[in-house]
Amino acid sequence: MIKAIRIHENGGPEVLKWEDVELPPPAAAEARVRHTAIALNFSDINVRRGGFYLARPLQFPVILGNEAAGVVESAGPGVT
Repeated sequence: MIKAIRIHENGGPEVLKWEDVELPPPAAAEARVRHTAIALNFSDINVRRGGFYLARPLQFPVILGNEAAGVVESAGPGVT
């Protein structure tokens, strides 16, 4: 079990929730990365508020932060 800050709806900072999240093992063509640095910027605030252009509607809950660096911890089948 890990901890994550997620949103279940658009809104202000009050929609940010510190939650336990169960991570399944990586599936085929997936890798698990342990993040060592995560960038949060104004585009994440726009996503949280619901005002950012997205190709398709958000599937809640959402974890904000789309820029990160880390270490690959495990990989699913077919990952080289």
